[in-house]
Amino acid sequence: MNSIYQDVLGEDFDRLHPKMQWRFGFSSADNVCQIGTGVMQEIWRGPWWTLPFLLVGSTRRVLFPSKGADVPFTIANYAYIDSFGRETVTWSRRFRMKRKIRAFDATMINSQARGMIIDYLGTHQHLAVDINCSVDENGAMCIESGEQRFYEGLIAFRFPLLFSGVANVREWWDEQDQQFKIEVRVENRLFGPLFGYNGSFTVKEHPCPPEDVPLDVMPIREEVRE
Repeated sequence: MNSIYQDVLGEDFDRLHPKMQWRFGFSSADNVCQIGTGVMQEIWRGPWWTLPFLLVGSTRRVLFPSKGADVPFTIANYAYIDSFGRETVTWSRRFRMKRKIRAFDATMINSQARGMIIDYLGTHQHLAVDINCSVDENGAMCIESGEQRFYEGLIAFRFPLLFSGVANVREWWDEQDQQFKIEVRVENRLFGPLFGYNGSFTVKEHPCPPEDVPLDVMPIREEVRE
């Protein structure tokens, strides 16, 4: 079985650096997980007026208002089939700040209906975000967020980007340091930069059948609407 990233990138998947192909190439059929550990050289946030965005996000593990330097972190990637039969990959991040551990969680699927990856943000999958994946000239994975939709019970609407953030992510393998590197930047069209981080990490693969995926990296509620 292909990973959701192989399916959405097609032939471009082969342009990824071999280490990045390994990183984005596993599925629930492989019965493995990947656990990364490293250090964020910088976690930053925008000016004081961006705090409402970040404080609201922190209640559902979407964004958070903290900032710091040389912050230890972990990232856990598990592949499993969700309750709606969709191949799903977790992105469970934990940042060990000075006073508390901050979390940033997401689960991704490859939407056949929309023809792209959908990123469900947070603990309750309230926000479904279109994800555009591409490969740059250096074999890095580049991700840009697009349209966002909010779902809660009977409520469903397209979330105005004026009141949200657009994320740009670049992840790559550094041959010199023999580590993965990542840069994330979230901006609002009106208020400017909201949040971001950059760091480096190593990843180990472990045996993990889908039934052993820890509950704390899975969403509390799953959303069928894409």
